[in-house]
Amino acid sequence: MLSVARLLRPSSYHEAIKYARTSFVVLQQQHSLFASESSVKKPNFQIKTARGVEVIEDVTQRTKQKWQTKKQDIQKLKVKISDDIKEKKEKVKEVKERVEEVIERENVLTIPNFLTVGRILVTPYLGYVIVQGDFPFAMGMLAVAAVTDLLDGYIARNWPGQASRAGSFLDPMADKILIGCLVVSLTYGGLFPLWLTGLVVSRDVLLILIGFAIRYKSLPPPRTIARYFDATLVTAQLAPTFISKVNTAIQLTALGVSLGAPVWNYIDHPYLHGLWYFTGFTTIAAALSYALTKNTYKILKNGSRSAK
Repeated sequence: MLSVARLLRPSSYHEAIKYARTSFVVLQQQHSLFASESSVKKPNFQIKTARGVEVIEDVTQRTKQKWQTKKQDIQKLKVKISDDIKEKKEKVKEVKERVEEVIERENVLTIPNFLTVGRILVTPYLGYVIVQGDFPFAMGMLAVAAVTDLLDGYIARNWPGQASRAGSFLDPMADKILIGCLVVSLTYGGLFPLWLTGLVVSRDVLLILIGFAIRYKSLPPPRTIARYFDATLVTAQLAPTFISKVNTAIQLTALGVSLGAPVWNYIDHPYLHGLWYFTGFTTIAAALSYALTKNTYKILKNGSRSAK
């Protein structure tokens, strides 16, 4: 109460007014100072913001340049790959042209080749007939096979348009398949000696393997399976020796005579046994002739001519 009474006194009243005025002035000064500081800090904030924008634009520009460079590199890579593909295609085309220069495609759809292939397809059935014991019918089939063998050779020699290099492989292959099927089936029926069967089959298998090797050797790159078994791509021609031709004729004769033994009742005849030994001797001689004789085959080039 005393302090309030003092404030109400005139002297205290004037002091209070003075104090209020002083305080108001101080507040105005502080407000002016805060306003000045705010005006100073605002440009600094704007400067910092502008610098941030510049940094962002710089990073964006660098990123664009980097992507542009990568895009150019990718484009160069595409061009390089395209050029490589074109170069590969040109090389393949060049290889094909060289192959066509070396290898001559020929028409294999000839009458002799049809007869030969037909003989090959019928041979397994002939073996089945022998195993079943129908020897007279088997003799008739063998006679037809012999006639077709003589006929295809005659046609190929007398009509040049029917001759083919593929026939030089097909014809002896058909003979080997026929002989192999006959010796196995006759041996199964007890009409042919086992030792002679082993000798004949082993020789023919060896010749067939040699033929596959010659085919691989004579086929220019690229050596693909499709091109290897393409009959129109003739790369080599077989030149059988004279002894081999004689041996083939003797083998077929021995097989025919052995097949006719149960029909005409001369099984185990001494002459039949003598024919078997003579066939074995010529088989060994024919195998040696291929081993010792040169030029039993020749690799063909474009422009070479030959007949079956």
